[in-house]
Parts: sequence; C-alpha cells; structure tokens
Amino acid sequence: MTQLARPTNLDDALVLGIESSCDETAASVVRGGRVALSNVIASQHELHAEYRGVVPEIASRAHAERILPVIQAALRDAGIGPRDLHAVAIGNRPGLIGSLLVGVAAGKALAWSLDIPIVGVDHVQAHMYAGFLWRASGDASPSTAISAMPAIDAAFPALGLVVSGGHTALYRLESPTHVTKLGSTRDDAVGEAYDKCAALLELPFPGGPIVDKLAQAGNADRFDLPVSRLERESLDFSFSGLKTAVLYTLRGVPSHNGRGGTPAMDRTDQNIHDLCAAFQHACSRAITLKLQRAIEQNPDCGTLLAGGGVTANSLLRTRLAELCKASGVRLVIPAMEFCLDNGAMIAGLGHHTLAARAWAGDALSISASASSAPGAAPLRG
Repeated sequence: MTQLARPTNLDDALVLGIESSCDETAASVVRGGRVALSNVIASQHELHAEYRGVVPEIASRAHAERILPVIQAALRDAGIGPRDLHAVAIGNRPGLIGSLLVGVAAGKALAWSLDIPIVGVDHVQAHMYAGFLWRASGDASPSTAISAMPAIDAAFPALGLVVSGGHTALYRLESPTHVTKLGSTRDDAVGEAYDKCAALLELPFPGGPIVDKLAQAGNADRFDLPVSRLERESLDFSFSGLKTAVLYTLRGVPSHNGRGGTPAMDRTDQNIHDLCAAFQHACSRAITLKLQRAIEQNPDCGTLLAGGGVTANSLLRTRLAELCKASGVRLVIPAMEFCLDNGAMIAGLGHHTLAARAWAGDALSISASASSAPGAAPLRG
C-alpha cells in the first residue's frame, strides 16, 4: 500500500477516476470527492449494435484505442495537467476482465509516473455514490451547490439500489465503503431485460432508452404482464418470467388439443407502444415492491442511494420518488450524466476511501477482478 503525503485540504484534492468495466471508456477529474470538473465518456454502442449486446473482445480493443484520449480530454476539460492530480482511482471490479485490465493498466502507469496514490474502486458500489456528485459549471459556486446536496455522513445508514444492464441488487450501507448485499437478481438484470424486450420488438440497441420513449405514448393497462414477487420476505429479483411473457404476447401461445391458446399480437405502432408501457410498468413495480420490503426490514435507514443506468428511466425515477416520499425516506439519485458508467463516481468514491485511510493508496500490484469481493465486500477504509 502506497503511503504519500496527505493533501493539505481534502476539499481541494483532485482525483482522476477511470472506468472501463464494460463498454464505456470514461474518465473524470473530481475535486473534494463531490465536484466533477470533467466527465468524459466514450460509448461503444455503435460497435455492439449489430450483435444486440456487448462483445467482450470488441469492447476491450475499443478501450485500448480510446483510454488515453479520454484521459487527456478529462484533464483538458478540467483545466489541469497530470501533475496537478493528488491520486488516481480505478474501477477494478466487477466487469468484463479484458475491459477492466485496460483501465487498470492505464491507471497504474499514470499513478506510477506521477508518484501519487492509486486506489481500486468497486464499480457497483460507486453507482450508489453517484448521487452525491455535482457537475461544476458557471451557474453556481461549488460551496453553494454542495450545501444544497445531502451531507454524506448524515445519509447513513442507508439502503442502496443498483439497477443497470449487468446488475440489479439491493444493499445496506453503513458508510460509502461498508456495504452488505441484501438481495440481487436470480436471472436477468433489469437493463438486460430491457435489451431483450427491445430485441423481441425489433427495436434498436441499447433497448432501455427506446422502450422508455415508446412507452410514453402507450397504455400500460392494455397488457397484463407478471410482476415477480418470489418468497414472502425475499429481496431478490427475477425478470426472466417477464421476458417470456413479452415473447408470448408477441408470438401468441399455441393451443393444446384445440383448447386455449392466444393469437400473435399485431405489430401496430400502438400495440408496440402499449406493450412497452406494460413492460416498463412491470419492471418498475418489481423494483419498488422489493424496495418497499427492504424499507420495512431496515427501519433505521432513512436514505435511499439509487444508481445505475436504469435510474435514467423516466418511470422508475418517478416511482422511486413517490415511494420514498410515502415512506419518509430521502432519495439520493444521480443527475442524468452520472447514471451511466462514468469516471466521476469512481473518483468520488475513491476520494472518500483515500480520505478514510489518511490518503494511503493500494499497492501497484492491484489487479482487476471480474466479480465483486464475496460477502459484505467492504472497501478498505
């Protein structure tokens, strides 16, 4: 573990965050763990669209091509040079191992060349920190903006919700770095279910944004799609049955011995809009149902930290706000630009972890891991 001089004022400490866990190459400079001075994201959607999913080999090669230009752009947008940095934070788990290795290698090389600490960050846990971030702009001073945001220490203990293409899970957090999983999906993540629904409807990839858009003109009551509940006290999720229900709605159900069965759905624009709305309603209902259980089982948690790409979904944002208001729980949810994988959330949580360690970083032997640490998986600090 590297031990270097702690910054004189942690509120002024500049941390570069690097994220490459899946198909976004991202970097951001964050000041004081809260203020994002830059947020550069190079998406690979156009590379994976024809496959309707992320191809690991293509993703890792694209990261290798883009990582240095993205880091350079993040520094340039922040108006600083490499030697102004106080630390580098890297998302080193979980994710596609080939993609992770690119970001980890770049972060280690930069930290070594500048002789500054490096810290590994769990990318899923970072999603739950993203709501604490503020984007620097000319509209307000950092001190004014931060004072209007929830104080980090006062937010805990808290519940955490991560909903994305690869993860759907509930957590209990005693602090930003001490996290215990309460439940997770038993099959598809909700973002993956959106992509599969879009594929069945012959809609573009990624599916989440287009399904959300089409649902705005749909009637969610038109189709009765299932909402998974599982066991009475379970906080796990399941979306495979919902995906199958969409398939049967579209293609119909064959009759058995001349009995039962349903015809295939006519693929009119209105029918597609209605099915998107019904699907979106079932997804948000499944999530809020389990979240309501978690709130009841953890009455001392007065905050919900939500994060992940699906928190950009319009209906889910509305339903989370309604549930939290009714339950007396404060909702901390990211601004739209911090919902998807990004370097700012990595830098923010990395700053908090380093501050708890008196600015002691990880050894340069830090490695990438395709999965999170087992059990509670607390970050050190």
